[in-house]
This record gives sequence, structure tokens and C-alpha cells, in this order.
Amino acid sequence: MNPFDYERAADAAGAVSTVTDRPDAVFLAGGTNLVDHLKLGVAEPDLVVDINRLELTEVEALDDGGLRIGAMVRNSDAAADPRIRRDYPLLARALLSGASGQLRNAATMGGNLLQRTRCVYFQDTSTPCNKREPGAGCSAIGGYTRYHAILGASADCVATHPSDMAVALTALDATVVVLGATGERRISVTELHRLPGDRPEQDTVLEHGELITALELPPPRPGASTYRKIRDRASYAFALVSVAARVDVDTAGHAPVIREAAIALGGVAHKPWRARAAEAVLRGAEPTAETFLAAADAELEAAEPLDGNRFKVPMTRGAISSVLAELTGVPEALPESTTEDTHE
Repeated sequence: MNPFDYERAADAAGAVSTVTDRPDAVFLAGGTNLVDHLKLGVAEPDLVVDINRLELTEVEALDDGGLRIGAMVRNSDAAADPRIRRDYPLLARALLSGASGQLRNAATMGGNLLQRTRCVYFQDTSTPCNKREPGAGCSAIGGYTRYHAILGASADCVATHPSDMAVALTALDATVVVLGATGERRISVTELHRLPGDRPEQDTVLEHGELITALELPPPRPGASTYRKIRDRASYAFALVSVAARVDVDTAGHAPVIREAAIALGGVAHKPWRARAAEAVLRGAEPTAETFLAAADAELEAAEPLDGNRFKVPMTRGAISSVLAELTGVPEALPESTTEDTHE
């Protein structure tokens, strides 16, 4: 670990000013990701600004019926909040599936959004990685890719975003409140993270020194919602594939019709993946197993799996269909037989 200066921020504006003025400075919140990177040599800041004493720890009702969650609210506290459990159950489920209880007690809502990929090559400083060192190359291409992207990747990076919470927030159309040197701005969570393109080192659209101060959830919407995570073991593992979904079915007519649907996928792309193509198929359609598979197929038409993660395409298809069936009470389609090896 390289030596660095340490400061404790007294207020958000001071924290922003300090980090903005130092190009190699970083914020420290729960530290569950940053401290690992300091130890591994992945991150080498010259200044660490501790924001743990900032008064960003409240969950507050908004005038429109939504919720504002302070960026320093711990994941465990958010998951246990009765308003989140009642009105945004998919967010509570995503938070509880994200890590062990000890990590959830330390991790913050703002920090969770900004955690970096767990690609083994990104975390191994002895291997080339464009995200860690632009222009060095991507060791994952042609390497171990079980946890890597099947959607939205590029020739420079095939890493995935690890956050469960961010997937849920994407399905909920949450807003990220950010404070920077020029003032406050709001960013749709769907626009916060970037696809890698030719600049995979840039995970988000945030400018250096900008600090997430809160997350805002829109008013609860009608329908059923859930979060499902498929992983290699029952706990403490990142998603191979995850699905956050919300579906509202109109049952007033002769036949039920899907009035609204929101789906986000995790474990499949460089950012939480909003499944717009699948949503378009679902809106106005009858909720049937065939409809759900058609929606999944529409979303996965653009999939470009790698040799080590081809199993993710049928896995994602089945996950989308199964979650939609659960939310609408429709019998699931029988799984198709496959010879894909899920342990590549």
C-alpha cells in the first residue's frame, strides 16, 4: 500500500472542495471496496477524504410520496427500513442479497453505487487491464470470463458491474443527487454508469470531486415487484445473472393485459442493464409464458457472449421468464434442454 494523506471532512461542501483541488484524491465512506483496492495496489490516491461524519444518514419522505435516502445510510439500515420494505421490496431484497451482514453494516448507499468491478484481472496488478491502466489491454478477452459481460461490452473491456442495489434502483427509476464544485445536480440512475466503449476506466459520468449526497425514489407504483439473484453459492457471491422487475397487470378487461413493466439485469453488463426491448414487448401484451420468453428473446438478441460465459444467455432468458411468471401468477414455461456447460 502506498502512503497517502488523510483528512476527515466536516461537511459535504468542504469534502467536495478538498477532493476537487487534488486530482488524485478520493472519498472514503464504508471502505468495503476502496480499502481492498488500496491493499492490492489497484488504487493509489495521494489523499483520502473521510466522509463518515457527514450528516447524510436519514431516510426522509418526499412531498410527492417518494423517499430520499442519504448517501451515508448503511445498507443494513436501508434494508430494514419499514418504508423501503413495504413500498420498495425489490430494493430491500437486493440489499439483503448483496453481501454478508458485516459488510452491509459498513457499506453505504452512495458507496454501493460506486463500487468497481470484481473482474479478477482488474484486481490483479500483474496483468494488463484497460480499466486499471488505459491502453494496457484486456486480459479477460481470451481468459477467464465466467462473471463477465454478454451485453454492451467492447473490445477494450468485458467487465460487469457488481452491485445488486444498483440493479434494483435502475428498475425503480431512482435519481442520484450529486454535489460538485459548481453546485448540485440530479442524474437518473440509468444514466449514472457508463458502458465501457474505448474508455473503460470511466465507470460513471461523475466529474472528479463530485459527491453523491442522496438517492431519491419515485412514489410507489402499482403492481408486484421482486429481485432475484443467481449465483454460484447461496451467500457471499456476486451475481452470474440477476433480475429486478416490476409488473403491473390490468385485470379489468376481458383478458388481463400488462399495463406497465420495468426490468433491470445484473451480472451481464458493464452497468446495470435496463431491459428496454423486453419492456416494449411486455407493454399491452397478455401475461403468458410465451410473452415472457418473447420479451427475454428480444432483450438478448444483442447478446455477445464469450467462450466462458455462453451459459449466461439461456440463464438470463430463464431468469427473466421465471421472475415475470412469479410476479403475474402465470405458470412458468418448461425449461429447454441445453448442453451448455455452466461451469466453464
